[in-house]
Amino acid sequence: METTYYDHGEPAERWERARMFFDAKDYYAAAQVLEGLVDEVPEQTAPRLLLARAYYHSARLGRAEAELITIVEREPVEHYARLLLGRTLQRQGRDDEARPHLRIAAALAGDFVDG
Repeated sequence: METTYYDHGEPAERWERARMFFDAKDYYAAAQVLEGLVDEVPEQTAPRLLLARAYYHSARLGRAEAELITIVEREPVEHYARLLLGRTLQRQGRDDEARPHLRIAAALAGDFVDG
């Protein structure tokens, strides 16, 4: 098995590398690291959420949406995933689909909005 820079090291090392890339706004490189990590530990929310954020910031909205749907299906009360899913859908011009996720995110955050 050939190892690349993106999948080199233990999961904790790759997590730190992905966060370093993300913090440096190199979202493509962060996603490269996180894709392998999510495949390895699919049950963990944090790597999947950071992967979705990297996709969102690099305008790979379909991929972001898929990761976020996986998260909210597993954890319906994951506030930030709901918020980001709503924003992702909005960026795709799908406001009607975004609205329920944004309302749930607001409610989970304690921001109750009329209407």
